[in-house]
Amino acid sequence: MEMQPGFDKPELFEGLEAFSHIWISFIFHQCISQGWRERVRPPRLGGNQSKGVFATRSPFRPNHLGLSVVQLDRIVLDQGRVCLHVRGVDLLNGTPVVDIKPYLPYVDRVEGAVAGFAADRPQVRLEVVFSVSAKEQLQRLSSGEMLKHLIEQLVALDPRPAYQTNTATDRVYGMHLENCNVRWQVEDDVATVIAVEAELE
Repeated sequence: MEMQPGFDKPELFEGLEAFSHIWISFIFHQCISQGWRERVRPPRLGGNQSKGVFATRSPFRPNHLGLSVVQLDRIVLDQGRVCLHVRGVDLLNGTPVVDIKPYLPYVDRVEGAVAGFAADRPQVRLEVVFSVSAKEQLQRLSSGEMLKHLIEQLVALDPRPAYQTNTATDRVYGMHLENCNVRWQVEDDVATVIAVEAELE
């Protein structure tokens, strides 16, 4: 994350390097034009049940604010620029970050907390393989290996709507990831990534 003018002063980050994780407050900027919804269908419920927006982490919120905890890898100061290198980011390129705070394990992790319909972490449901053409497309990308690993992690969780997970179909599923259109098909418990197409800038 590169800091913008006015927030690119090294003194603003003095001491932050001692923390392993940070909280990032951000704006779901690509959802603003779509407004917000009182009830949404969380992916964790397969898109089959709706919940009140404040009981979810949906991006379609009244204030469009998001919150994420990430691992702070390092802080780089270079010719008047300040960049935070982080891991585990679930943001889009260009996402506006509005605040950064250190993660404090003794207050930010609550023992015995109950997580409602999202009590357990998502489980791996699919084996993920890549077609020859998808492998070739990944090889042409500078971040191909990293992107391949990310695709494997995401598709293995089976992001299809729950009502489609047990139906036999040749349907092609897709998602936008790292400026690429990723497409895959599922047969039995195997997801085959058939395309990783870089978008033209």
